[in-house]
Amino acid sequence: MAIRIGIAGYGNLGRGVESAIRQNPDMVAVAIFTRRSPADINPITPGLPVVPLADAAQWQDRVDVMILCGGSAKDLPEQTPDLAKHFHVVDSFDTHARIPEHFANVDAAAKQAGTVGIISVGWDPGLFSLNRLYAQAVLPQGQDETFWGKGVSQGHSDAIRRVAGVKDARQYTIPVEEALRRVRAGERPTLTTRQKHLRECFVVAEAGADTARIEKEIKEMPNYFADYDTTVHFISEEALQRDHAGIPHGGFVIRTGQTGFEAENTHVIEYSLKLDSDRKSVV
Repeated sequence: MAIRIGIAGYGNLGRGVESAIRQNPDMVAVAIFTRRSPADINPITPGLPVVPLADAAQWQDRVDVMILCGGSAKDLPEQTPDLAKHFHVVDSFDTHARIPEHFANVDAAAKQAGTVGIISVGWDPGLFSLNRLYAQAVLPQGQDETFWGKGVSQGHSDAIRRVAGVKDARQYTIPVEEALRRVRAGERPTLTTRQKHLRECFVVAEAGADTARIEKEIKEMPNYFADYDTTVHFISEEALQRDHAGIPHGGFVIRTGQTGFEAENTHVIEYSLKLDSDRKSVV
């Protein structure tokens, strides 16, 4: 019997999950759950029901696993523990600094309900987490570094769109080339967050919005921009759609380590990922 999947949220990630389910014969999408008006949602799958998210609990006997497709900044911290009270859940929470807190909240809700919660599933955290684990097992004496980009971060773009006065936005994560070169060369440098990545934001402001206040709020946002050199560009909606419609991404996991009785051998393991579309399908 196919695993019955509910999709909570229908943005880029929700559409990516729906597409991935169609490629897995042991799964079937049974409904999309949305905070928007169901009449405004047009699923790829013909006849797939669209249900208000507020009514999700009524589908408890018809959904085996709920895959959550909201944003990490505002949605998942509330939605995942709440839905874990009724369903087995999977999410792609990717605010690394807050994963222990999110884990504790989902764990408590799932234990009380007798459900299973799996969090932070995607390419990082997720696939890259496994890459780091493999490399650490092969080179136990060593150092990991992870570089993301160049590409559009959906989580960071979503966080910008939550700022008052922002109509739309794209955020590019860009590795600092000198830092990447030094790590690949086996130098094992001690790098700060700011030394490893740049963040470049393209923002469409609402008419009459205070762009100085928006820029300040973006640059000072904890867990997203405060620890990085961040550039904010204000552009038109037409320019955003023309020049930044795609959502490519990718990155590198690099572990440098030593082996030998005197640690005389230096090795570098590197995994890389290049994505045409950063929908981070979790199926």
